[in-house]
Amino acid sequence: MSGDLEQILLQLTQPDNAIIQQATAQLKLAFKDPAIIPALCAVMTGSPNPEVASNRQSAAVMLRMRVKKHWKKISPDHRESLKTVVLQAFQQETEHKVRHSLSQLSAVMVKHETPDRWPALFALLNESTNSDNPTDRQVGLLLLSKVVESNPEPFKPHYRQLLQRFAVILQDLNNPTALYYCILTLTAMTSYTGSEEMSLMRPLVPKLITALKHLIQADQGQASESMEVLDELLESEVSIIVPHIPDIVHFCLEVSADTTLSDSLRVKALSCIASLIRLKSKAVLKQKLLNPILQTVFPVLSAEPPPGEQDPEDEENGNEDHADSESPKHFAAQVIDTMALHMPPEKLFQQLMPLTEACLASENPYKRKAGLMCLAVLAEGCADHIRTKMLSSMLQTVCHSLSDGNQVVRSASLFALGQFSEHLQPEVSKYCAELMPLLLGYMSALNQAKIGHVTKAFYALENFMENLGSEIEPYLPNLMETMLSALNNADNLKLKELAVSAIGAIANAAKEKLVPYFPPVIESLKGFLVDTRDEMRSLQTQALDTLSVLARTIGKEMFSPLAAECVQLGLNLTNAVDDPDLRRCTYGLFSAVSTVSPGCLEPHLTAITTIMLLSLKSTEGIMAHIEEDKAFVLLDDDDDDDGDDDEEELDTILDDKGNHAVDPDVNMFSVENAYMDEKEDACDALGEIAFNTGASFQPFLESSFSQVYELCNFPHEDVRRAAFGAMGQFCRAQHKVWQENPSEANHQALHKLLEVVLPSFLEAVRTERERQVVMAVLEAMNGVLKSCQGEALQSPERLKEISQAIRDVLKKRTVCQGEEGDEVDDDEQQAEYDAMLQEFAGEGIPLLASAVPADVFLPHLNELLPLIMNKAKSSCTVADRSFSVGTLGEILQSLVNVAGGRAVAGRLSNRLLPVLVAGVRDSDAEVRNNSVFGLGALAQAAGPLVAQDYPMMLSLFSNLLSKEQDRRVIDNLCAALCRMILSHVEGVPLEQVFPALMARLPLKEDLEENKTVYSCLAMLYSQSPALVVSQLVTILSASCHVLGSKDLDTETQNTLVMLLRDISQCHSQEFQVAISSLPAEQKTTLTAVVNHS
Repeated sequence: MSGDLEQILLQLTQPDNAIIQQATAQLKLAFKDPAIIPALCAVMTGSPNPEVASNRQSAAVMLRMRVKKHWKKISPDHRESLKTVVLQAFQQETEHKVRHSLSQLSAVMVKHETPDRWPALFALLNESTNSDNPTDRQVGLLLLSKVVESNPEPFKPHYRQLLQRFAVILQDLNNPTALYYCILTLTAMTSYTGSEEMSLMRPLVPKLITALKHLIQADQGQASESMEVLDELLESEVSIIVPHIPDIVHFCLEVSADTTLSDSLRVKALSCIASLIRLKSKAVLKQKLLNPILQTVFPVLSAEPPPGEQDPEDEENGNEDHADSESPKHFAAQVIDTMALHMPPEKLFQQLMPLTEACLASENPYKRKAGLMCLAVLAEGCADHIRTKMLSSMLQTVCHSLSDGNQVVRSASLFALGQFSEHLQPEVSKYCAELMPLLLGYMSALNQAKIGHVTKAFYALENFMENLGSEIEPYLPNLMETMLSALNNADNLKLKELAVSAIGAIANAAKEKLVPYFPPVIESLKGFLVDTRDEMRSLQTQALDTLSVLARTIGKEMFSPLAAECVQLGLNLTNAVDDPDLRRCTYGLFSAVSTVSPGCLEPHLTAITTIMLLSLKSTEGIMAHIEEDKAFVLLDDDDDDDGDDDEEELDTILDDKGNHAVDPDVNMFSVENAYMDEKEDACDALGEIAFNTGASFQPFLESSFSQVYELCNFPHEDVRRAAFGAMGQFCRAQHKVWQENPSEANHQALHKLLEVVLPSFLEAVRTERERQVVMAVLEAMNGVLKSCQGEALQSPERLKEISQAIRDVLKKRTVCQGEEGDEVDDDEQQAEYDAMLQEFAGEGIPLLASAVPADVFLPHLNELLPLIMNKAKSSCTVADRSFSVGTLGEILQSLVNVAGGRAVAGRLSNRLLPVLVAGVRDSDAEVRNNSVFGLGALAQAAGPLVAQDYPMMLSLFSNLLSKEQDRRVIDNLCAALCRMILSHVEGVPLEQVFPALMARLPLKEDLEENKTVYSCLAMLYSQSPALVVSQLVTILSASCHVLGSKDLDTETQNTLVMLLRDISQCHSQEFQVAISSLPAEQKTTLTAVVNHS
């Protein structure tokens, strides 16, 4: 059979389709014969003639695919024979491409026949890698790299021996191919090494760096691939590289700066620096490496493109995919972005800003662009620092650059403005009057401008508008005229897409004020959604996104009539078009509709959940890299239950060249972002739909939960984040169902969920490596605690476990905070995102305090309070001080309504008073505001138990009230005084305090405190009506501002109306005198309220 097989394989390489088809049919028949295995073995070890090397390679590849899919069906005799033959073939083979395929075949076999069951394999590896012959060593290392990559764990008993051998091989600098395969093997082993291998791994690092330098000179492609070893060491065994951080940084900087090297290599080097900063920022600062990194990164960031070319983001093709550009310039910006996210802003800005300012002042436009890009990428990680210390000057720089003579610079300034608008809220919105005219100026010439530049203008405009709230109103007619004109008249589909997206941003700010424009917008969107031409896909995706925004913002009355039609539109699209982005956006639409009209979703929940669960299960978009040429197809067509799989095998493309082919079993996958976004949005949508549709979702809850739960360990961090968020929503949904129908079955279902979800949250807080995921877990856990309260803490140890997790985060002891071996200093400056993580943890403390009796929580609270109070020191950042006193206030507020809360608040008062009093005197308004709230909450919670402190508190408030300029602080002062009165009226000299309090009404900023103020008024009126009547003009005038408005909840509206009616009846003369002194409009309002029956 082998002779016939050789002939058939040769025919497959002929340039004649008829011959190829005939050979394919013959191969199909041959593959049904069990003798195919020995026949392929015979071909594989046959003639060494280079002319038939392709036959030998084809036989090896076919055997690999056969082994991979049907190892168990191969007879034991054939298996043993194959183990012998493959090694024999490998030893006698002289052609590299055939050796490569043989090593891949061995790699697949190692998955089934581990080294201990294949001693001949290890003997060959031992002999060849120890050989004095350089070629033998190369070939042995090729085989070793493939089999270890394929199945690293069974080789673990031999790791020490291998590492000792690598120490020698890495010094063989004249044999770059051996270095390459040695490093690939080391890369595969790294994540499996344990503490016993550390002592051998650590001394390899300097040798690795030297080997990489030599490999760069020999083969940049292989060197680029080999640099993965540094990433693997960083991610798996960062402690190995800690002593060598300076050497690694200097090596990577050399590579980054060398413009003669390939982009791929330079990108790898910059990426390695970014990873080091992410994982070991303290060590980078301590070793004084920040300045050398910046000195290398800035020239890369400001480099001019080659003559006649542009940077990808500046190319005029409207293509936005440059965000994923693999260019050194893009990664240089990422290095600075990573610094911003992981380093204390004060330390970073001290060394970064002189370089940035020099760029901004340069005559070279690419240097000015680099300066702006630098400002842009700082905005996310250093938001607090910029908002409180630098916003005005940085905005001035960006605005000045908007009119730069060079479009490259103008584009960069638009990007920077978009980043500022996204990350520096709410302060940046206060510059509305200066910025909106500049941005509208860009909009006025839409049809004349180049689409690439217009895209950046829209990005800046959208991000800025989205957060304006009611401030957008004066600009609304102009904006909507521009956008509707683009929808109706623009020929360019990209421009229509930008306009649709902008309408979503406008809706987020304008909300109900967009109602007059709603009909034409909806008509346009519907038109886009029913047009199924391929070129409309991107516009449809954006139309769905904007429709979702409108559902959430335009108001229930306006959107509800469209809800059912929107659901049907979404379902029609998912049926008609197979596109992950489109599906993702329909999930967003279903989710948005569930907030407005959950009843419209209920008839379709089976269809909706089915398609979403398919998205969660799908492996689409996760692809193994198989670099194999279209030389011929594998024929492996057994008549068995796997017939479908075999048909797929007929289409498997094989490698004809084999030079750098990768075994598809090797863990090398790329992930298409669209499919990951689809999974992420499916999780988010399922969670929200489950909560909003309540009991109707019950039949789908278990299947949805089990599928989402599986994604908690998904490789992509955004998918993990969304999965944890959805699990929290499922708990809240089940709790709501139980509250609405308090049956035993619903109660048990809730606890069954909580017993799975809360332990998985706590495990993630401890062990998850990505900070953003841990933030999401803490946020989800806080949501569950807020909704479920005591129900979430029924398990005996749960309160202790959650308190412990919060304490671990506050003490920086979790994996995602961990710089192992670094001493944690409470006073040490930290990156803003590290502080943010601690804030998410801190928010859990008041939630726990409100969920259980105060004396039950007190032992845990006593452990947590010092960690919160430490952040109130004057040496801490404004954000830390604000968080500290704000959290103390929320804890005290929680104690107001729990059993034993008053006694515990009284016991805590001596510890908390000094911190809150110091906060009232702080230079920052937000810290003062939170401290005032905290003192009010202390008075409310402890009441008479802090009576002795009332005179001091009143004196402090009086002093502050006489000089405070910030309206929010004044509003909270009013509320704090009201809390003191409500809790212990005897301790307040009302004759002095009450007129001063009334003079500060109405509240202007913190309108939620209206509830506290008017509850206090009603209580005082019931106890001392003459006092209230004495301030009647002020009270009536203030009441006019809140009656009938959204600033007052229904209960407080009713309290106020009853109060006013009682005063008008019982003190009619004083009421008439007071009302007559008011403006006509206020008179009308009050008369209508008191006379309405």
